[in-house]
Amino acid sequence: MMVTNILIRDRMTRGGSPKEILTSVNDSICEHNEAEMFVTVWLGVLELSTGKLIAANAGHEDTAVCRKDGLFGLCRTKHDLVIGVMDHIRYHEVEMHLEKGDKLFVFTDGVPEAMDIGNNLFGLDRMLEALNENRDKTPQEILEGVHRRVDVFVGEAPQFDDLTMLCIERR
Repeated sequence: MMVTNILIRDRMTRGGSPKEILTSVNDSICEHNEAEMFVTVWLGVLELSTGKLIAANAGHEDTAVCRKDGLFGLCRTKHDLVIGVMDHIRYHEVEMHLEKGDKLFVFTDGVPEAMDIGNNLFGLDRMLEALNENRDKTPQEILEGVHRRVDVFVGEAPQFDDLTMLCIERR
């Protein structure tokens, strides 16, 4: 994951679209991946002046979007193959538009796959409930609200995966 992060950052400084960047990074990872490890990546580039968001998805979770004065819902898009398992993959892009007041929530699978002591999953429905309970709050407060709900659900069960979340609001 660290190597992938470094390669993405480096490749982004040279420009290119999200699909071009993921293709390049995937080929680099595959070239030296004797351990056959892989990583999921959602890479989006937001043009702040217009709200245009172009994203590519390498096996990552779908994002959630909340339109101004609306509710969070999953933005279902095509998932291409994860980074690191096969070279010469052609990644695809989606384009969406964020209006002022819209929020975008990106998360790892550790959020919906968090388990309680009975091995029940937190799930996407509970995640969306937590998001919508906090939809009128700041992105930081939304993240804290989702994390709190996951913590309450999980209780004493050990955490087995990371809980990585990002929330932004276009202003």
